[in-house]
Amino acid sequence: MTPEKKNQRKLAKYLANLGHGSRADVERMLASGLVTRSDGSRLDDSDHIEHEDILVDGKPLDPRQGAVLMLHKPVGYVSSTTDETNPTVYDLLPPRLRHRSPIVAPAGRLDVDTSGLLILTDDGDLNHRITSPRKHLPRTYEVKLHSDLQGDEIALFASGTMTLKGDDTVLAPALLEIINARHARVIITEGRYHQVRRMFAVAGNHVESLHRIAIGNLTLGDLSSGEWQVLTAEEIQRLWRRDGTSQES
Repeated sequence: MTPEKKNQRKLAKYLANLGHGSRADVERMLASGLVTRSDGSRLDDSDHIEHEDILVDGKPLDPRQGAVLMLHKPVGYVSSTTDETNPTVYDLLPPRLRHRSPIVAPAGRLDVDTSGLLILTDDGDLNHRITSPRKHLPRTYEVKLHSDLQGDEIALFASGTMTLKGDDTVLAPALLEIINARHARVIITEGRYHQVRRMFAVAGNHVESLHRIAIGNLTLGDLSSGEWQVLTAEEIQRLWRRDGTSQES
């Protein structure tokens, strides 16, 4: 195999893993001159080319492998690749992300009726770290309720003795801040199924709306509903901060 063909296969594999089609599909794109440098010069035999310098059909590549995305998920979207009834979070992202190898996957989920901060990455180790119960990574939610809070919910949530219906093990203590009679903020360190909604159900209340505003010390900031962005290294570190420090908890 000539050096040119060998290098083309390396680039073809890279682009195929980014969701641009099969290896054969990408090799045809290379042969047709559809893959170029940012200056428009054709790519077919380069040994070293930076992700940011590659254009496919004149367009820059989607985020590089290992990237971490933050999405402001709206209500009505499902945190999965396909759904027969509702749109999915992938409908808000570049289409190729669901076809990448490995796939860009949500690190934990928000149910269809919950909005807010959702992290997605194709870094499996990072995904596991974010979702692992042993990391006790805090998640902060704003909650709007059907009925007035009674005041005893703060002690109940913090007790460490609360059990959800259908569960055998008690919940870890959670922090509840009452904003007004039907509006609260709650911080949990577990990720059980519909946990916040079920916690308020135990307290005799019903959650009307649920919005995740933070994971660790990372917040949505000015990101509008339905928008996404690639996180910087500093923002990824903020996932692990609880007190403004740079140390992972």
